[in-house]
Amino acid sequence: METAGTSAAIVVNGASGRMGRMLTALLADSAQAHLHAALERPGHPWIGQDAGTAAGGAPLGVAVTDDAGAALKGADAVLDFTAPAATVALAGAAARAGTAHVIGTTGLAPDDLAAIAAAARAIPVVRAGNMSLGVNLLMGLTRRVAAALGPEFDIEIVEAHHRAKVDAPSGTALMLGEAAAHGRGVNLPDVSDRGRDGLTGPRAPGHIGFAAIRGGDIVGEHDVIFAGAGERIVLRHVATDRAIFARGALAAALWAIGRAPGEYDMADVLGL
Repeated sequence: METAGTSAAIVVNGASGRMGRMLTALLADSAQAHLHAALERPGHPWIGQDAGTAAGGAPLGVAVTDDAGAALKGADAVLDFTAPAATVALAGAAARAGTAHVIGTTGLAPDDLAAIAAAARAIPVVRAGNMSLGVNLLMGLTRRVAAALGPEFDIEIVEAHHRAKVDAPSGTALMLGEAAAHGRGVNLPDVSDRGRDGLTGPRAPGHIGFAAIRGGDIVGEHDVIFAGAGERIVLRHVATDRAIFARGALAAALWAIGRAPGEYDMADVLGL
């Protein structure tokens, strides 16, 4: 485990994915952490290959494996941007290994969240739909504006992502919706409007609407619109480089190492 003056041992789950490759490259250049192990699903063609060369970089001396238990042995933290089923399985393995778990996976169902919460009784778990500093500041602003403006201002959240994204609304959009609902003092599931098609009738007062755009290679764009009579307030974050998420995830991992077991988010990491 990490001690003062040493480099943190980090595992990357989903090493072949977009974020997995970026995290591997980030760790290769980091003075604070190094790639301890790289995980992929059983049968993946990267199994047995060097994680650095498989990702298109220099050799790192770390072979990609499908053995989570072996990968987590001696690790300080694991970074996980994969799929719900893979994340839930890894949460249990991380809890058994005593390894901090940083989760950027989106599309988690209530049962998935319950399993992660159970793991967090044994280890620190940092989970966020978006790990960028800018987005987490936007969440704080959204909460404050929602609290300041009355229900005569309708709230709409519009998000755009690349064509390969499989879940909608995005995890970030839902985080922003939760922030707006918190500011209004309501529960998001009670006021969430996920889509409109056909003869929907007028907009329900007090609802928080969501719209999703998918196309091209859009990294991530989120608008929170407060629409009133004669005026609109638009809070916006645009991501142009996925590296912001990788840097945030590594910051979360370094923060989590040595923390007490429990569930945390980026607001905790950033002290917001």
